Amino acid sequence: MYRFLLTRQWVILTLIALLLIPVMIRLGFWQKHRYEERSARNQLVTEALSAKPVPVEQLTSPGHTVTSTERYRTVTATGTFDTAREEVVRRRVNSNEEVGYHVLTPFVLTDGKVLLVNRGWIPANGAQTAFPKIPAPPAGRTTVTGRLKVDETTAASGIKNVAGLPDRQVMLINSEQQARRLGAQVLGGYVEQTGPEPADDTPQQISDPGKEDAPLNYAYMIQWWLFAAAVPVGWVILARREARERAAGAAAAKTTAQAEPAAV
Repeated sequence: MYRFLLTRQWVILTLIALLLIPVMIRLGFWQKHRYEERSARNQLVTEALSAKPVPVEQLTSPGHTVTSTERYRTVTATGTFDTAREEVVRRRVNSNEEVGYHVLTPFVLTDGKVLLVNRGWIPANGAQTAFPKIPAPPAGRTTVTGRLKVDETTAASGIKNVAGLPDRQVMLINSEQQARRLGAQVLGGYVEQTGPEPADDTPQQISDPGKEDAPLNYAYMIQWWLFAAAVPVGWVILARREARERAAGAAAAKTTAQAEPAAV
């Protein structure tokens, strides 16, 4: 009854099914890994944002690489904004996906070290070859609060570090590059300012980091494994249906042959 399974069509179908099962199982494990990775990141972000603010120099120093557990920690710093040497970071978007700049202002601490402060987003009005007009930060000695961030690199962000940009414009926020430019001791990483809030809400402060959609990866994991389980079930259903159809065809042919009158 199942001799048809040795036909070329069914051999190919069986090989495809045998190939799909391990591939789908592997994709399910990959989605499981992504779910665990995203869940762990979300937990780190939650813990960092809820942690008590600490002075920035407790977490970073010149040449320091900000770790995953230090990222997004709320820090405080006291010093003075150096607006004469601030720059803008090109091709950044706000919460409405509008393209503009991030305002990067050196913040000179009381001990002379420099903290890079991302003061927020401003629109890219006019030609991008000219330095935009930027609202001034508080003058004099100020205490700022913000989220500690990792230095940006092309490898991590996918943003190409373009050379030959207009004066005081950069593509990435990187403390090593800024230390060379400023000729100063620059703390590793940078801070996204959350306080004090700017006058007239300009620059627009950057919102809290959103959580990654880990449950979506969990759903994909279950989906791939269900697909893997469905392949052999589907193969059996198709084979049994084929067998029934062939048996019915053979029975019909036999009945037709018996009903025909014998040749005289």
